[in-house]
Amino acid sequence: MTHLKVGDKAPAFKGINQFEELIDSKDFKGKKIILFFYPKDSTPACTAEACNLRDHFKELTDLGFLVIGVSMDSPKRHLNFISKNKLPYHLIADENKILILKYGVWGWKKFMGREFEGILRTTFIINVKGIIENIITKVNTKNHFEQIMSLY
Repeated sequence: MTHLKVGDKAPAFKGINQFEELIDSKDFKGKKIILFFYPKDSTPACTAEACNLRDHFKELTDLGFLVIGVSMDSPKRHLNFISKNKLPYHLIADENKILILKYGVWGWKKFMGREFEGILRTTFIINVKGIIENIITKVNTKNHFEQIMSLY
C-alpha cells in the first residue's frame, strides 16, 4: 500500500518511454495527470485496464488529462504492447523500480494461492498544481475509466 495520500505533493517522476525518450513530470506542469501503475504488459488484467483507458482516451483528454502508464517492462516490450493494442499514451519503463518505490506501489500480493512481491496496481490522479487529488488502490481493470469518472 502506498505511503502517499490525497493532498500530498506528487513525487516528481522521470523515466524512459516506449520510444526510449525521456518523460519528465516537470514538462507537465499545469496539466492533470492520470498516472497508473500496473504489473505487466500483455497480461489479461493489464490489457483490459490499458484498453479501457484507450477506449476513453478522447474523453480523458477532452477533460484535460494526460494518461501515463508505468510498469517494469522494457521500452521494447512497451512498444509491442502499444502497437498490439493501439494505445495512444506513454508507458514508462521503470525497470529499476525507481518510480514504483517512490510512489510506494511495490509490495506483497497473492495470486492463485501464492504470495510474492510485485507492483500493486494503483492509479494516482494528480491535479494541475501537482497535488494528488485521488488514489485508486482497488482498480477495476475492465471499467477503470468509469471508476475514475465516478470520483468527479
